[in-house]
Amino acid sequence: MSLSKRALAELIGTFWLVLGGCGSAVLAAGIPDLGLGYLGVSFAFGLTVVTMAYAIGHISGCHLNPAVSIGLVAGGRFSAKELPHYIIAQVLGAILAALLIRTIASGMEGYAGGLASNGFAEHSPHGYSMMAGLITEIVMTAMFLFIIMGATDKRAPAGLAPLAIGFTLVLIHLISIPVTNTSVNPARSTGPALIEGGIALQQLWLFWLAPIVGAVIGAFAYKTISQD
Repeated sequence: MSLSKRALAELIGTFWLVLGGCGSAVLAAGIPDLGLGYLGVSFAFGLTVVTMAYAIGHISGCHLNPAVSIGLVAGGRFSAKELPHYIIAQVLGAILAALLIRTIASGMEGYAGGLASNGFAEHSPHGYSMMAGLITEIVMTAMFLFIIMGATDKRAPAGLAPLAIGFTLVLIHLISIPVTNTSVNPARSTGPALIEGGIALQQLWLFWLAPIVGAVIGAFAYKTISQD
């Protein structure tokens, strides 16, 4: 499969991740009759990964996340030469999804312009500090990569990796939505932040730095314990 086709698959997959996850938060989580809340949004993010893993996993590997791609490079599972193509595609997919969410949401009476962006301190859902956000994002992404590496290991049970990875993302969101609105994905953070601007854009640096650091830690940790 050509690199351009794999990058396009990553664009479509990341578009679906942001549309499904952030879209559920913006369009549905606040509607009492649906009762989504944090639990529903957490499952929405997990389901986007499960569905896309089965749809494009055999094409691009279904990274959908610059931190995942960087972590897989660190873990020896992905080529560094292909990294820029994947990251650009992932960020573009996230931006397109954020634009679509805003277009749809702007048709709702009383829409205030939010796109489920990530943040800390005054922009944290429950006022968690920058340090709390930094630690949370590093640890959550490290565990995410650790589980991705394990679930996709050739020695792991075949065919179950998408479910393991999707449920991991659900759990990560259940833990960290109150802290940072959950990133663990620089592309997911960039799309909404670029469209929202303001404080979301000012704080975007943390949601690139922390997930990348965490991803490298998680990948190295798995690589260390899995080697004979």
